[in-house]
Amino acid sequence: MSNPATSPTDLLEQPVLGSRRWSNLLVAAVVTTGGVGFLLTSASSRWGIDLLPIGHPAELEWVPQGLVMGLYGIAAVLLATYLWSVIGIDVGAGVNRFDRRAGTATIERRGFRQMIRVEIPLREIQAVKIDVRDGLNPRRRLALKVQGRRDLPLTRVGEPIPLADLELSGAQLARFLGVALEGQ
Repeated sequence: MSNPATSPTDLLEQPVLGSRRWSNLLVAAVVTTGGVGFLLTSASSRWGIDLLPIGHPAELEWVPQGLVMGLYGIAAVLLATYLWSVIGIDVGAGVNRFDRRAGTATIERRGFRQMIRVEIPLREIQAVKIDVRDGLNPRRRLALKVQGRRDLPLTRVGEPIPLADLELSGAQLARFLGVALEGQ
């Protein structure tokens, strides 16, 4: 983990939550349940046997209702498989590590097939940027303003972070790095 010669004041680590969140688990569970329900409805309509405890899906016509239900079920099961794999792999999880002794900032994220790692010299970091946009597609994120590069996002994607937590985290990081805190 950390080098014994490195004091705790020289190292700042910020864990980043990935796709293993309650909201994603709930969506995956609902999509899975719906997909299995559609497939059972389709099978009931095809074989004339009620495979579900509610309603009477065996009374549906195979063509077109049962067939369409089966197609919806296949699409939902494929989507659920993707969602469960993203949750299982925990895509997006990682850590932001700032080491003053080594003079580097390391941003690590778990991708679908591999770990993504970006290392930046601390001297190239110009500011910590807070990006807040409300409305239909809200965005609240922290980013590093790096010399000669695009802004490098530091916070997770998905659920907006409470504004107070975002500001506190941004101020702490800017103070640690000795750079300005910019708002947008």
